[in-house]
Amino acid sequence: MSIKYKRVILKLSGEALREPGSEDNISPEIVEGIAHQIKAAAQTGLEIAIVVGGGNFWRGAAAAGRGMDRATADYVGMLATVMNSLAVQSMLEAVGVPTRVQTAIEMKNVAESFIRRVAIRHLEKGRVVIFGAGTGNPFFTTDTTAALRASEIGADVIFKATKVDGVYDKDPNKFTDAVRYDTVTYKEALSRNLKVMDGTAFTLCQDNSIPIVVFDMTVPGNIQRALTGEDVGTVVCA
Repeated sequence: MSIKYKRVILKLSGEALREPGSEDNISPEIVEGIAHQIKAAAQTGLEIAIVVGGGNFWRGAAAAGRGMDRATADYVGMLATVMNSLAVQSMLEAVGVPTRVQTAIEMKNVAESFIRRVAIRHLEKGRVVIFGAGTGNPFFTTDTTAALRASEIGADVIFKATKVDGVYDKDPNKFTDAVRYDTVTYKEALSRNLKVMDGTAFTLCQDNSIPIVVFDMTVPGNIQRALTGEDVGTVVCA
């Protein structure tokens, strides 16, 4: 199979690691399934970095809305992303994929600190790199982390794994006449207020000409298909 990309960022939400309706924050079975798909893509020679959210444990904005200091709430959320990163790392290595976790907040007993040149070298050596702890700063989402890290490591594309099969002109869960885009430009996405990513992340992608592929990860095998260049979901590009 031909590969469209050399180096990619896969953005996973924390909710993607949880069994729907379960009280468990992380489902080992779901994470193992994701790991097998990433392994299959990595075996083609693709360089893969991952950014994982923390929403299955904690949402800083929601906690701030209930009276917690926003900066503190966001730091708690960053720690949640590290827990998810370690879980993904464990399953990837269990299926034979060498990995490194790099965090934006120093915690040397469990992960490396993020160093751009080291991260790139890991990728060149065939290791999957997982970026945890967000950007290390409050008030930024893990979408922004994905856009920032993609810019820093020279990724060709960001794959945003979601529960819908692309970008629509309106919410497909509320409107039966919602229309899905195969491709949409940054300008169109902004003018039509399409919720691809938060504004900071989207601007970073636009400024650095990094396309975003939004796809449905709940379809079996879709992560592997997306990473290896098959047409799944919606492409947002210049």
